[in-house]
Amino acid sequence: MTHEQHSSTGTFAIDEVRELLKLINESDISELSIERGDARLHIKRGQPQQVMIHSHMPQMNTMTQMAPAAAAPVSAPATAPVAEPVISGHQITSPMVGTFYATPNPKDPPFVSEGDMVKVGDRLCIVEAMKMMNEIESDVAGKVVKILVKGGQPVEYGQALIIIEPSA
Repeated sequence: MTHEQHSSTGTFAIDEVRELLKLINESDISELSIERGDARLHIKRGQPQQVMIHSHMPQMNTMTQMAPAAAAPVSAPATAPVAEPVISGHQITSPMVGTFYATPNPKDPPFVSEGDMVKVGDRLCIVEAMKMMNEIESDVAGKVVKILVKGGQPVEYGQALIIIEPSA
């Protein structure tokens, strides 16, 4: 269709829209509205917006606040948070972003529990990524001191999953 045919039918050609976008980007125009028959085109230049990505796994990143927050009411000083005890030992970390599973199937017992003794090569858990089940094996022999993640919880690359106290 030619430009004249689009004008009479009330539509916009892709080339026309691209040309308008190019002109807006090269100028100081911040907003443009065009009506052609029943078709309307509204282009508005704004500040870069934060894009939220929706997936089957919750995002672990915190979102920055776009609007200024209202002043918080003055309250009594909060008590200092109690620090969790530091658990020493060898950390088994996630080699990828995915979902943590402590069991091979929901009805099965977990691969390991806190207090279990493990040896090198023992299966500890599964991290699912893109429908692929990746078995995580122990790279050290010792006692499972702490399982830091619950089944079905999303995990990040490098996140500590399990703490093992190496045997002497």
